[in-house]
Amino acid sequence: MESTTGTVAELVAARWGDHRPGLWCEERVLTQHETAAGAAARAALLADLLPAGAVPHLGVLLDNTEEFPLWLAAAALAGAAVAGINPTRPGPELARDILHTECRVLVTEPVHLPLLAGIGLLPSSPRARAAGRGGVRLLVTGTPEYADLLAPYSGTVPDPYRATPADRLLLYFTSGSTGAPKAAICSQGRLAAAGQALAQRFAVRPDDVHYVCMPMFHGNAVIAGWAPALAAGAGVALRRRFSASGFLADVRRYRATYFTYVGRAVQYVLATGPRPDDRDNPLRLGFGTEAGAADAAAFERRFGVRLVEGYGSSEGGAAIQWEPGTPACAVGPAGPGLVVLDPATGRECPRAVLDTAGRLLNGDEAIGELVNRAPNPFEGYWRNPVAEAERRRGGVYWTGDLFYRDTAGYLYFAGRTDDRIRVDGENLAAAVIERIVARYEGAAAVAVYGVPDPVTGDQVMATVAGRFDPAGFEEFLRSQPDLGTKMAPRFVRVVERMPVTATNKIHRALLRREGFRCADPVWWQPPGESSYRRLTAEDVEGPLASA
Repeated sequence: MESTTGTVAELVAARWGDHRPGLWCEERVLTQHETAAGAAARAALLADLLPAGAVPHLGVLLDNTEEFPLWLAAAALAGAAVAGINPTRPGPELARDILHTECRVLVTEPVHLPLLAGIGLLPSSPRARAAGRGGVRLLVTGTPEYADLLAPYSGTVPDPYRATPADRLLLYFTSGSTGAPKAAICSQGRLAAAGQALAQRFAVRPDDVHYVCMPMFHGNAVIAGWAPALAAGAGVALRRRFSASGFLADVRRYRATYFTYVGRAVQYVLATGPRPDDRDNPLRLGFGTEAGAADAAAFERRFGVRLVEGYGSSEGGAAIQWEPGTPACAVGPAGPGLVVLDPATGRECPRAVLDTAGRLLNGDEAIGELVNRAPNPFEGYWRNPVAEAERRRGGVYWTGDLFYRDTAGYLYFAGRTDDRIRVDGENLAAAVIERIVARYEGAAAVAVYGVPDPVTGDQVMATVAGRFDPAGFEEFLRSQPDLGTKMAPRFVRVVERMPVTATNKIHRALLRREGFRCADPVWWQPPGESSYRRLTAEDVEGPLASA
């Protein structure tokens, strides 16, 4: 492990003169020295392109190509900040993200130019792109014009001393389920410290290779994948976009030893057909969130690779680390300052009471919002004081996530604050029900959420991707010892593939919005009936019309 460094710029400059392979993308390979040199050239270009007195923000609208980490490193050297722009947010949403973060330079590639054409940010000619239009200068990688712009800066030596630990480096959008995404701030000091801490925790070596297949516009890929590799002098192998079928081939091709994941990525890899040589791979560790205990165990059995699950708010305000001895469904022990509070009163919730089957008996009072009372590295949101105040109310950090805590001090995830389902006056946690329904043999993926009850409160709805037999599902539910009497889904939507966001998280906002009024087949249990039957148009227009 290298000595502690205060800025990402210093970590980038430290790679100067290191001629080991350091960055792989498809058929292209750059040495560590070439990545530092490429970053220095881009930093010098950026300094000349940014208008005097402008906020030094750079938008990056790219897939996972070598240009993405090069511009991250360039921004660090230039004392600028990168806003990762999500290409799956087209039209006004895309324009909003670029303009909200005050990007004066936007780096993109030819494949994404159609996205810019309809929002007034696509100049009519290459010359206009270089000159700038509408206050945003456009750089299109992989074009002759781009190469010509960079050419004069070839040979620039990286200078790490323009940057300070307090300089903004990342503006990464949180994937909130309601409202416009918020741009969380991450400074050079915070990212450097996070990279060094993870490199130390996982004993990352210079000969390791980090496989980055999660989108780099998301904080996970940068903070948990790129940063620890940079801190340890390890290599980085990029996948333009995540591919479950290409995962193992890439790992072998690049000799990758470490990867990060979010959402359903692990589940998609497991869904590919098993092969007798699956364990013949160089991986030693995967680090991420939301794989779930069952899938993590299945991944280790099949590939011989341990997955380390953790919890961390995107903004950095709270984190939970799994430790040996953690119960199967728990995330980990509550660290200093972590408490579960009732958002209405601000009081600490009673400890969870679990029966021998692991069923939560007092969810109505035990489930609350996870709060961090200890000092934390949350650095705020860009131009969003209302959201920032909501996170920091009362002088502590409110995560927006529901948890409960058992008598031994272990924390259990119960969903987002808007995932709470109130059935017959009782509060239920969507995540708890989801873990149970995920055991159903035909389910490749499961999402649980609330839909309005025609009379009052909510009803439980589940979306199941995979095979579904209504009689078999009903029998399965009856056999689950930890399924409470009000937890059984009233509605079950059956899909071929679960809708997900660009970061492979289940698109719960879309599922909640569509409810049972959707194009997919829906099965339901009408009031007073114990069997599932197909939902019809007459049901929707009749007894469910007011829901």
